[in-house]
Amino acid sequence: TDALLARIDRLDGALRSYITVTPDRARADAKAAEAALMAGNDLGPLHGIPVALKDLCDTAGIRTTSGSKTRADHVPQRSSAVALRLAQAGAVLLGKTNMVEFAFGPYGQNPHYGTPDNPWGPGRAPGGSSSGSGVALAAGLTTVAIGTDTGGSVRIPASYCGIVGLKPTSGRVSAAGCTPLSWTLDSVGPM
Repeated sequence: TDALLARIDRLDGALRSYITVTPDRARADAKAAEAALMAGNDLGPLHGIPVALKDLCDTAGIRTTSGSKTRADHVPQRSSAVALRLAQAGAVLLGKTNMVEFAFGPYGQNPHYGTPDNPWGPGRAPGGSSSGSGVALAAGLTTVAIGTDTGGSVRIPASYCGIVGLKPTSGRVSAAGCTPLSWTLDSVGPM
């Protein structure tokens, strides 16, 4: 966790993959995961694994902007289903990743928080709308990233950034607590 936070600090100023980095929360999550493992409590394959979460999914006490300045100060009191499930699995939250405003666009642009820079080449489009998640993973600023996909928003940045992304069947992973684009087509998926 400390190595990834240091790498984020060193590289993300140029890449702009994160909107909000949560170093205190990440270190607390990592210490709790380590203590649980040392006590013999293994929560499974995500236990202690640093993850990045698209800034479309609510996290209690941590701002969720949905990539928009209109929500720059929105701090939800409840976490999204995916944030809760990650926490219950012992994952370490590094922060919230940049994205296309309200997830509406395929190229990854964000005029409010800066367009994430594809780590394969300056000025190359990162793909969207989960642009920050794709860039953070491809640049080694997280080990796992979560995005949301309605019409390609996990798959497009995965292909642009040279990583793997999956759009699960809609409803397979609850999108409750994630700002909706389409109630019937939205899905939350791993990268």
